[in-house]
Amino acid sequence: MASYKHSCIHCGAMIASAARFCPKCGSISPFALRCPSCLKEVSKGDLLCAGCGRPLVIPCPQCGKDTFLLEKCEVCAASLMVKCPNQRCEEMVFFQNTHCRACGQKIKK
Repeated sequence: MASYKHSCIHCGAMIASAARFCPKCGSISPFALRCPSCLKEVSKGDLLCAGCGRPLVIPCPQCGKDTFLLEKCEVCAASLMVKCPNQRCEEMVFFQNTHCRACGQKIKK
């Protein structure tokens, strides 16, 4: 079975097209930018998600400067992800999400 590779949009590493994470940079969305709420594909210049209407530019909880919803703040490079509290899951989830996208566990603030 052939394994096709694509480049990670964050670091450029060639990884398997079926990969859920980039093994080089650790990105959880190596092939497209996705809304952290509904996972619809978004573009860097978008202000709102076309799928759920979520604002895609938010103030960073660390530095307070506006940043696009990526895994890290574009200004201070602080992580915008938190680990799911479910010990069986431990999926990295966007800090503003109320529930884990993988297991449904409530994320405590």
